[in-house]
Amino acid sequence: MIEFAKKLWPLNRSLTGKGVNSTLQLIKKKIPIKILNFKSETKVFDWKIPKVWDLKDAWIKDKYDKKIVDFKSNNLHIVGYSQKVNKTLNLKDLKKKIHTLKKQPNAIPYVTSYYKKDWGFCLEYNRLKKLKNQKYKVYINSSFKNGNLKLGELLIKGKTRKEVLISTYICHPSMANNEISGIVIATKLAQWIKKKKFKFSYRFLFLPETIGSIAYLSKNFKKLKKNVIAGYVLTCIGDDRNFSLLESKQKNSFSDIIAKKILKKKNNVKIYDWTSRGSDERQYCSPGIDLPIASLMRTKYDEYPEYHTSLDKIGTVVTKKGLDGGFIFVKQVIECLEKQTFPKSKTYCEPFLSKKKIYPTLSKRGSVDKELSKKLDYLSYCDGKNSLIEISNKMNLNTKDSKKILYFLKKNNLIKLSEYPE
Repeated sequence: MIEFAKKLWPLNRSLTGKGVNSTLQLIKKKIPIKILNFKSETKVFDWKIPKVWDLKDAWIKDKYDKKIVDFKSNNLHIVGYSQKVNKTLNLKDLKKKIHTLKKQPNAIPYVTSYYKKDWGFCLEYNRLKKLKNQKYKVYINSSFKNGNLKLGELLIKGKTRKEVLISTYICHPSMANNEISGIVIATKLAQWIKKKKFKFSYRFLFLPETIGSIAYLSKNFKKLKKNVIAGYVLTCIGDDRNFSLLESKQKNSFSDIIAKKILKKKNNVKIYDWTSRGSDERQYCSPGIDLPIASLMRTKYDEYPEYHTSLDKIGTVVTKKGLDGGFIFVKQVIECLEKQTFPKSKTYCEPFLSKKKIYPTLSKRGSVDKELSKKLDYLSYCDGKNSLIEISNKMNLNTKDSKKILYFLKKNNLIKLSEYPE
């Protein structure tokens, strides 16, 4: 995985353009993704697909014709989607178009202006302080043209049409944990699943964050609402610090419950609720879409100091050990999903328990004891949609007590068990 990460590192990714295209081609060499296209200016819900940004060159030169900033040395030097510029500026005016981080003086910040025409450069604060009061030549050779926003999709069919959705994004340049880790682990996961004979189908999406998921949902959300029973956004999953879950909007969805079960076995765990969202789970869980999608991470975005800066590097933030741990984490979640069964009552309405000598024939206050009430409560959740683990969670049952009740219901022929949710 670390070697794949290194190949992805130098590509100047954005919402559209050569960097995204090259990234998808590298993924395609490893797994058979299908490339989907959305034309520029196409309306997708409340959004519009942007034009393709093509950046050929960008630099700042001093009066001696020496390049003091060059995007070719680091993709983060240029504000994403910068428009064409060719002018000379004094230091005062130049500073207005340069972005820095005073609190991280040796870091280049990541800045974009996707939906408003603008331009700018990003620079380490310590380098900015050294700039002398003179004239500077500013040059950006970029263009905007009609084309396609591209994304990758792979469906690995299982024994059922019920799906697990795995999504990651491909639009951030030269940031290891925030971007590249999700791509390499999702790719590795797809390779692993393809070798298995799982009961669920698995849909992988590699797309530009926000606009990519919105574009995909605009064409496919009805199909997803019908079939997706769980899913995860993979991001910031290559460091070796924490293990994190950002809950779905539902909070107690199948996705949340399974992930929390796996996280119980790990150290340095952090769980964030829906109000801490910040990636594509925003779109998958949005009103009207309402998919059960959570996010799996090592250290959550915006929670580690190198986030959205040039300090988010392979070797320092993202390591082989971190990537391996991230992959094992996601793999364990998938294995746990696959093990679940879904009990369903064999009757509509309540079964007639008296004839089975389970329920007292004489009805009076206190005739139904607590143990029987608990069994009936359990039975009420057996709708073929709730998994065993979900029912146990709803009722705050430990594994031993849950198995005991399940045995009772099966013994009395009150439920049937299915591998698949309805």
